[in-house]
Amino acid sequence: MKNKFGPAITLGFALFAMFFGAGNLILPPFIGLKSGSEWFAAVAGFFTTGIIAPFLGVLTVVLFGISFTDLGRKVNPFIVTVLAFLIMLCIGPIVAIPRTAAATYEIGIKPLLPGFNNVVFSVVFFAVVIFLSVSQSKIVDIIGNFLTPFLILSLGILVVMGIMNPPDVSKITGISTQESFVFAFHEGYQTLDVLASVIFAGIIISAAIDKGYTNSNDRFKITIAAGLISMVALLFIYGGLIYLGAHSGYPMSENISRTDLLLHISNEVLGKNGTVVISFAVALACLTTAIALSSAMGSFLEKFTFRKINYKVGVVITCLVSAYFSVKSVEEIIDYAVVILGFVYPITFSLILTLLFFGKIIFSKTPFVAAVVTAALVASLSVFQYFNIFSEPVEQINSRLPLSQHQLGWLIPSFLVFFIAAAINSGRKKHFKSINSD
Repeated sequence: MKNKFGPAITLGFALFAMFFGAGNLILPPFIGLKSGSEWFAAVAGFFTTGIIAPFLGVLTVVLFGISFTDLGRKVNPFIVTVLAFLIMLCIGPIVAIPRTAAATYEIGIKPLLPGFNNVVFSVVFFAVVIFLSVSQSKIVDIIGNFLTPFLILSLGILVVMGIMNPPDVSKITGISTQESFVFAFHEGYQTLDVLASVIFAGIIISAAIDKGYTNSNDRFKITIAAGLISMVALLFIYGGLIYLGAHSGYPMSENISRTDLLLHISNEVLGKNGTVVISFAVALACLTTAIALSSAMGSFLEKFTFRKINYKVGVVITCLVSAYFSVKSVEEIIDYAVVILGFVYPITFSLILTLLFFGKIIFSKTPFVAAVVTAALVASLSVFQYFNIFSEPVEQINSRLPLSQHQLGWLIPSFLVFFIAAAINSGRKKHFKSINSD
């Protein structure tokens, strides 16, 4: 029997570090600040979309294969490939990777070296990412064994010191328990972790195979163990950062900078050394995520182009495009990401949920395809709304969709269409059996 503890820790730490990037660091304090005395409800909301949902993504992939594209066997290869491409653009060079560089510059470099040019920094940052990403087989070990322990240590110091000596008392912000939960639930989308989970799952599973876990049952157990370890670590850090945000005493305003808030908290908790500690934490958090995402994008491009673009070239292309977008501010990247995520998230989430609940009992592809297409149609309404296309009819449709106020307008329609398609498909099979028996 294999000793699973050591590999599970390595894989779990690696998965934690892959998830824990720029958004995961700057969003929780902002959520805490907005929630005030209702910070615990905010932790629950963020836990749902920022931890549970990504874990379900990992679980779905390991249940049905060793990579996200393997889900095509249960749904439709073309649809899953297109969706994988959209996901990779979101968690790759368009949103997530540029945001890691922008956050590192704003929190980790600018406070210490105010005159340092952000373009020069982006070049240096992505040169390091390329250097650490080209050895594809060692990515997980580099992240899990070396970078993550330092990341957890630096964040742990901030959280523990802040909880022991909170800089202020939580304020009553006028936001209710339900509103705090819903706000944090929505903010959890910005972590991009549901999208990343189905890609990161493939990296972790591949690493488990490299470590000798070739049996599907052993592979399932070690991947789930890694997922649970990463969940515990994420909950500790998220909960602590939300608590610190609630107790920060930072002045409320319409244009709160998430990065400035994080710097304020670190300085209040750790004094003059706070900027150094948080700079170190941000650099590690963003670097580990950028390495994982660049590696994933390089692997995807190699597979997507049938090796016309090899892994190393794919990593370089990814970093060049990411560097171009990374010169924008974190707030600008978050703003333009909203419409992209509003379209891709529902499609991915509907695929994860339908496969997770029904993938082992419904074998026809039709219901799964119907659910994904329905989610895509509903999600396209948010795109129309963002660009003010057909604004009145779109607003009327949205207002009639259950849960649309929580950005879950796709949920009931996609499941409803799934059940209708499954029922029709089942009825056809019974009809054909009846004809054949006659």
